[in-house]
Amino acid sequence: GLACEEMRPVVVIYSTFLQRAYDQIIHDICIQNLPVFFCLDRAGIVGADGPTHQGMYDISYLRCIPNMTIMAPKDEAELQRMVVTGINYTDGPIAMRYPRGSGLGVPLAEEGWEEMEIGKGEILRNGDDLLLLGYGTMVNTAMQTAETLSEHGIEATVINARFVKPLDTELILPLAKRIGKVVTLEEGSIMGGFGSAVAEALLDHDILVPVKRVGIPDILVDHATPDQSKADLGLTSPQIADQILASFFSKQLQPVS
Repeated sequence: GLACEEMRPVVVIYSTFLQRAYDQIIHDICIQNLPVFFCLDRAGIVGADGPTHQGMYDISYLRCIPNMTIMAPKDEAELQRMVVTGINYTDGPIAMRYPRGSGLGVPLAEEGWEEMEIGKGEILRNGDDLLLLGYGTMVNTAMQTAETLSEHGIEATVINARFVKPLDTELILPLAKRIGKVVTLEEGSIMGGFGSAVAEALLDHDILVPVKRVGIPDILVDHATPDQSKADLGLTSPQIADQILASFFSKQLQPVS
């Protein structure tokens, strides 16, 4: 029944629960290139559910599968548009990750919901000293980090990637080459994740610039509130600003926290 053109199956499932169906994702969906829309709830740090429910791996385990398109919204308004995009996408499987918890409180469109252009990000802020690439929930953190750095004379360009596959290389690569310092931010495993996708794209196009990946290191995230986990993992915007200063600007400035 999944192969019927009239059907647009939507699979709403925890990121961690989808791990248990990995073989089915590959064999029953992606090899056949079926138009299934995966909505991955509890993607990222989930807090009180403990290490079994932390949605850290979906970026890594999905982006290596051919025919899969993968996106993540920066806020609830963009989630609204991505839902429409996923439902209307007919070229194959598509996945959207979103976090547990509340949105940022931005206005939602009441009518005329617009689809996203597949594989296209957006520039949210311009600066010549640093390129910050945020994915999903970390876009807002990237903007906060950029504002903190601005107080110390460092102006960053901030990109909302929207898609990790296909990655918007037309937007990202020229900026990375011109600015020369790149930081990626994601709420997921940095091993094989969004930052890895950016680094691979830069290497594949012979753009040899320093890249700092910010995300979940190679450890299990235990039971805690999301804010506690982010602080423990160094994922708050002041902590990230300090990391950036230490990596790229230590000779010029003192840490901010």
